[in-house]
Amino acid sequence: MIGRLHGKLLLKQPPWLLVDAGGVGYEVEAPMSTFYRLPAVGEPVTLHTHLTVREDAHLLFGFASLTEKTLFRELIRVSGVGPKLALAVLSGVGVDEFWVTVRAGDAARLAKLPGIGRKTAERLIVEMRDRAASADAPPTVQAAVGSVDASPLQEARHALAALGYKPAEVQRFTEAVYKDDMSTEQIIQEALKRAVR
Repeated sequence: MIGRLHGKLLLKQPPWLLVDAGGVGYEVEAPMSTFYRLPAVGEPVTLHTHLTVREDAHLLFGFASLTEKTLFRELIRVSGVGPKLALAVLSGVGVDEFWVTVRAGDAARLAKLPGIGRKTAERLIVEMRDRAASADAPPTVQAAVGSVDASPLQEARHALAALGYKPAEVQRFTEAVYKDDMSTEQIIQEALKRAVR
């Protein structure tokens, strides 16, 4: 099991990262909550990781904090929730906010996240409510990588589509928040805030 990865950040193109660790380039998929905290390309980075082994692939997921990794693992234990859906949850709500939402039984809030319908939201609350009571969380996120030369707006749209939003939603959210001087991460962050209102 690969539990932690430390190396040089070679590429960050949501939802994918490429990290050079000891001369090996690791492709890592990460939630947007992790992307917001990444250093610049070329800088050292440390990620807490979860390796999923399937018949056809070994998938590595990376997280900026242990609490994100722990929640990811809790989410994929829920019936009907796979890694992609767990990343969408972490991209749409923070760890603290997720546990508050579960404790409050707010299925409508979770149902606003991409790929999570009303039934899945209710299942998450039912299956995770007991864990929320004892969680260490304080009480208080395969798509092809797009062009490296893409604009921040194009990169943000690609990332939102990879998270499961429909093209019309991606267009609407990004047009509502986009300003010329925004970075990819800022566009995505603002679009996700708008998406879950």
